[in-house]
Amino acid sequence: MAGKPNYKRVLLKVSGEALMGPGQYGIDVATVDRIAHEVKDALALGVEVCMVIGGGNIFRGLSGAADGMDRSSADYMGMLATVMNALAMQNGLERSGVATRVLSAIPMTSVCEPYIRRRAERHMEKGRVVIFAAGTGNPFFTTDTAAALRAAEMNCDALMKGTNVDGVYSADPKTNPQAERYDQLSYMDVLSRDLKVMDASAVSLSRENGIPIIVFSIQQSGAFTQVLKGDGACTIVQS
Repeated sequence: MAGKPNYKRVLLKVSGEALMGPGQYGIDVATVDRIAHEVKDALALGVEVCMVIGGGNIFRGLSGAADGMDRSSADYMGMLATVMNALAMQNGLERSGVATRVLSAIPMTSVCEPYIRRRAERHMEKGRVVIFAAGTGNPFFTTDTAAALRAAEMNCDALMKGTNVDGVYSADPKTNPQAERYDQLSYMDVLSRDLKVMDASAVSLSRENGIPIIVFSIQQSGAFTQVLKGDGACTIVQS
């Protein structure tokens, strides 16, 4: 595969909604397999990849809290949903021939390994994809914050956020055709304009650790490897 990647090690954050495919909820196996092939192509470039997957396709804590459920309980349920998604992605990657380990912030040794930073580092050094599940293990923190935290702990060169659109826009491009797409933004731009890239704690954590956030479309075939090589449509958030 031609072209040298700009990054040696990255964390790919994928929303739970991205796994739904054409459905309204749940996991679409064909979509999981397609994303798995995108990751396999990135590995072929020589990039080390770890992942965080959201749980919004199965359960979203905030909506549960809005319906009167205790926020902590709702968030723990959301964390368990991310474990289900991580196991589905592990299955897709291993069907593609990619060695994968799921490490959960909530220990559940029957189905995956507990999160230990040094163990995760070792897996990545051996060329395995590491999927970090169950968020940070604490309620009131989103999987975006978990992604920023794990990217810092793993000394990643970039946090790649795979979304349904090809970057950050001034408004929702699906509802506003006049929305402007940004190629570059600073962390402070995102925070001061309240742009919906990631939540504020995730952006602040990335800023403190000097990790650029790169927003691109995970729905576009080949976009992940293109962006890794410095091509393709994306928005780069950095100082």
